[in-house]
Amino acid sequence: MRDRSLRVVIVAEESAGVQTLNALVGLQPAPEIVGVLTSTDSARERRSLVYEAARRLEVETGSARLVRSGAFAKRLQDEAIDILINVHSLFVAHPEVVAAPRIGSFNLHPGPLPEYAGLNAPSWAIYNGETRHGVTLHWMDKDIDAGPVVWLDWFGLSDADTGLSVAGQCVRRGVPLVVKLVQTAAQDPTSIPRVPQDRARRRYFGAGPPSGGSLDWSWPAGQISRFVRAADYAPFPSPWGHPQAVLEGRPVGIVKVASTGLPAEDPPGTVREITTTGAVVATGDELVVVDRIWLDGRYAKPMELMSH
Repeated sequence: MRDRSLRVVIVAEESAGVQTLNALVGLQPAPEIVGVLTSTDSARERRSLVYEAARRLEVETGSARLVRSGAFAKRLQDEAIDILINVHSLFVAHPEVVAAPRIGSFNLHPGPLPEYAGLNAPSWAIYNGETRHGVTLHWMDKDIDAGPVVWLDWFGLSDADTGLSVAGQCVRRGVPLVVKLVQTAAQDPTSIPRVPQDRARRRYFGAGPPSGGSLDWSWPAGQISRFVRAADYAPFPSPWGHPQAVLEGRPVGIVKVASTGLPAEDPPGTVREITTTGAVVATGDELVVVDRIWLDGRYAKPMELMSH
């Protein structure tokens, strides 16, 4: 048993960071949250969710950019920080910062490692047609998403999943992993798993969408559906934006699409009909129904194309 509370610094963004912070503060006994690093730019229209949560809890805050500086490592050492935890912050920590905490630095990654390193893993998994996905808690080292795995929690994917739903699953399953880490570290840090990643299986995905964000109607209906669902984070902004395509001669974003199962007999991109339900469009193999588009900076029904 330790003779003092575990001292933790959290680097976090988004609702995942808020949920992590609240979960750790609610533990009995609770670790000492020495600081929370997040977006703190006062020029923004509204402060980040994590910043507001930390201030309500009267936890000291700082800019997430601090992790990029080797000078910050000395501060972590001077403060006797045991653990640094990164939750959805995209700033790459300086190697000296990673090495500074007494026990170690850890990252909660919304994808299974080593197969889905990089950015927007939930979207890439849907686009690639995976039948399962996972969230990984791992030790941080000098390379991005490459440190030894602590725990990996798998879950199934369905044809109804969207980028938002999979990202949400990663948060719901990931926060308990962070809680378990903190509890384990408080009891016996030497028992924290450290499973090396198989570098031969590593794949790294970039931030941008496939095909530069353009949807090709000659693709199979299944691929088109996966692309659209992977980019669907409504009502929140999509990291990929909306897949871009031409419909009735107009460039539009494709927001919602459904397969009909009916064979396409017309050239890809041909609009068979537009009704109040949506636009029936030929793909490389089947007809699909596009029932929501992004047009002139807003969501719209394909029927509105008829009035332009």
